[in-house]
Amino acid sequence: MSKTVIKYINHEVTDSDILYEDNHLIAVNKRAGDIVQVDDTGDESLDDKVKKYIAKKYNKPNGAFLGVVHRLDRPVSGVILFAKTSKALERINSMFKGREMHKTYYAVVRNRPQPESGNLVHWLLKNPQKNVTKAHDHEVNGSQRSELNYKLVGELNGYYLIEVDPITGRPHQIRVQLSTLGCPIVGDNKYGYPRGSLRKSISLHARKLQFIHPIKKEPVVIVAPVPKDGFWEKFEGMMDS
Repeated sequence: MSKTVIKYINHEVTDSDILYEDNHLIAVNKRAGDIVQVDDTGDESLDDKVKKYIAKKYNKPNGAFLGVVHRLDRPVSGVILFAKTSKALERINSMFKGREMHKTYYAVVRNRPQPESGNLVHWLLKNPQKNVTKAHDHEVNGSQRSELNYKLVGELNGYYLIEVDPITGRPHQIRVQLSTLGCPIVGDNKYGYPRGSLRKSISLHARKLQFIHPIKKEPVVIVAPVPKDGFWEKFEGMMDS
């Protein structure tokens, strides 16, 4: 039996993808499947697409500056923030390191988490060759301490919606820590879900980003609508907006 392979579809960034923009920052609702920065696949990266969007919108024939300040895994959707100036990039980088950026994610799983809310601490060790991260209960050589808070917020047709507030930001952190809890994310066969998604996505969405603007010093709250794929919309009413 032949395996169905869904080819990556490259969408350009348009006004409808922009969640927030001013002279210093731009936030985009990332599609699952987009890569944030160039990798060995050769697919166009999201940062390049945002540069093209800015250059076209503001008629910049020589291109636009864009600084990458954080990343989302390729199969994950949701809010991602870029800096439009070097000053904003430096300050936002410092805010991420200082844990001054509050991120909220939602994940859909098939197993009810036990307990239904809590704090998870693991030491994560990434295998760069296989691009897989392993969770340990204690510190091991080369590992990074990883912490998140989670809570069950709803159930629908045998699926459970979990709100996740990561305290640290490690590669694949939410995916591997929820899997360790016995709750692999729907579609994430890399971390224990029985089958992958034909759309090359997993049911993990970066819903909200909250911070104090690095230049204006005003509170900013950016909320990303869920993907319109016939599945995620059913859960959006349970989410904090």
